[in-house]
Amino acid sequence: MRLPNAAHESFPWRIREIAPDFTVEDVWALPVHGGAEDFQTLLELMASLDLANAESLPTRVLWRVRDRLGSWFGLDRTSAPSDSGWDDAAGNLPIPGTNETSLLDRLPDDLRNTGADLHLDFTPFAPLYRTDVEFAAELSNRTVHAVMHLAWVDQGEGHCRCCYQGQMAVYVKPRGQFGKGYMALIKPFRYWVVYPALMQQIERAWNTRVPQ
Repeated sequence: MRLPNAAHESFPWRIREIAPDFTVEDVWALPVHGGAEDFQTLLELMASLDLANAESLPTRVLWRVRDRLGSWFGLDRTSAPSDSGWDDAAGNLPIPGTNETSLLDRLPDDLRNTGADLHLDFTPFAPLYRTDVEFAAELSNRTVHAVMHLAWVDQGEGHCRCCYQGQMAVYVKPRGQFGKGYMALIKPFRYWVVYPALMQQIERAWNTRVPQ
């Protein structure tokens, strides 16, 4: 279920101090509930999702068409941070409006290297950091610099077995008018195909991992 941005912005998430110049594009309540210790399970589940090979045939087809079009026009080629810096797949592009190429440079000392052991092999995102209740990863391509933020939201003051629910927010900084136009163009695809398929996969995978 899509949530108003205020459902995310009302919490003091660390990402807000790291990316204050980014805009919250979407906020979604994930179909997962659990205890405080289950956040790691959510992170492992998200890292394992592969929409290009989803169970839904329409989702697989549309996702692969999107990938092919992005490849042809060079729009979805991404950079990824490493020990030697970012690779040049997206031209080592800076974050729009800055000279920085990665939000890793903005991390305070207590968050550095906290997300390095989570590998998002099936997504173009690269980990930034994690805490006990939040995780962030970034993406850079020729249309946008974006952040995926996962949060483990306490909805019952921690007094029940399933008081926590997953929440996902997407932060963006489009690259000029072209980036804004591309984001607007793919919005129906994201809302009608990507997110519904993603939520279904998350729910099925969660129910096999965490006893209800």
